[in-house]
Amino acid sequence: MQAACIQMCSGEHVADNLEKAATLLQQAVKQQARLVLLPETFACVTQNTEKRRIATDMMPQIVSWLQDQARVHQIWLIGGSILALSDQHEKLHNRSLMISPNGEIIARYNKMHLFDIDLAKESWHESAHVQAGEKPVSIDIETGWKLGLSICYDLRFPELYRTYSANACNILSIPAAFIVSTGKAHWQALLQARAIENQCYVLAAGQSGTHEDGRNTWGHSMIIDAWGNILQQLDAGEGVITAPLSLANLNRVRQHLPALQHRRLL
Repeated sequence: MQAACIQMCSGEHVADNLEKAATLLQQAVKQQARLVLLPETFACVTQNTEKRRIATDMMPQIVSWLQDQARVHQIWLIGGSILALSDQHEKLHNRSLMISPNGEIIARYNKMHLFDIDLAKESWHESAHVQAGEKPVSIDIETGWKLGLSICYDLRFPELYRTYSANACNILSIPAAFIVSTGKAHWQALLQARAIENQCYVLAAGQSGTHEDGRNTWGHSMIIDAWGNILQQLDAGEGVITAPLSLANLNRVRQHLPALQHRRLL
């Protein structure tokens, strides 16, 4: 199965971002992609004060767009993440959607781990406007393939991905908008660790560049195999990477180095 990751520098205008994403999706499909991952908040990167309006007014349009794109191109489409209304009305969910080739929403995952940090030169407090999700979500897609959903900061919590591999997942999706400082230090190491320790393919689609709201994101989207090899990578700028996912290669890794069978805990 051919997989693709789309890297973007999303701005504040939903229509512009969807137009850009549609063009990149067409490029992925031309490269025979069957499974495509968009980056975190692909439809809009904006100030916190605007996020509730986007979730309220624009989410139906964004979800319909995802369904249409999956249906038209006959692909499994992971909608990176979008902002969705939560049960706690003052907060939102950062939500990843899995859309089937017939345009059906077959899985919804709400980001569990929220990005609250204070560095020397910048602070981020995602929990001020986002409600954390409660549970992992995985889904069977093509025959033999099962995918575990996650978003960005989740990457730092290996127990989430161990839960996925323990439940027979062999693909891990990680849409992200890593900031430059943490991305430069940790992004690649964390991605390869999650692939190696769980003997899974990792699809990581990032935001990249300077956004209209002033933030700078790291990019470096990657497709990594179960041995930890980087099959494809896009360092900076917008674009598409694709790579074939092979069940035979994945099973060979798990047979030759049966670490998942040697687990003593989770």
